[in-house]
Amino acid sequence: MQARRNNNRGVRINEAVRQEMTMIMRELKDPRIDLMTSVVKTDTTRDLKYCKIYVSVLGNDEKKAEVQDALKSANGFIRRELARRLNLRNTPELIFLLDDSIEYSIHMEAKLKEIHKADEERRAMFPDSARAEEADASEEDDIDEEDDEEFEEEGEE
Repeated sequence: MQARRNNNRGVRINEAVRQEMTMIMRELKDPRIDLMTSVVKTDTTRDLKYCKIYVSVLGNDEKKAEVQDALKSANGFIRRELARRLNLRNTPELIFLLDDSIEYSIHMEAKLKEIHKADEERRAMFPDSARAEEADASEEDDIDEEDDEEFEEEGEE
């Protein structure tokens, strides 16, 4: 029971840190941190000594490096603001890590759209092939039904 409570506490602390980090980052006046920077996830150690903050930055590698430098230079201010806003016994040392999961999902969505477009073009070029594929699929279903009927008849004998 104790382990479950501690795990729940960790989840609550991570979520609170993530929300406060989002608010603090919006209030930062550093021009290197733009609105396209977001806190994706936070991972705080059980003893609250360290907190990994996963930040997503849309842009090129140069922009990502600028944001990471800006967050490192504002680390003391951010940590002090977290201590003021969150009533924790220890304020964790902040470690900023770049997270490219949002960028990756945008890339994968573009790939899926590309595949879908190519499939639609193929169907437009060969309209009979789509019907033939549907016919093949329905023939397979008919064959499966016939096999099932034969199997049932053999089982009855």
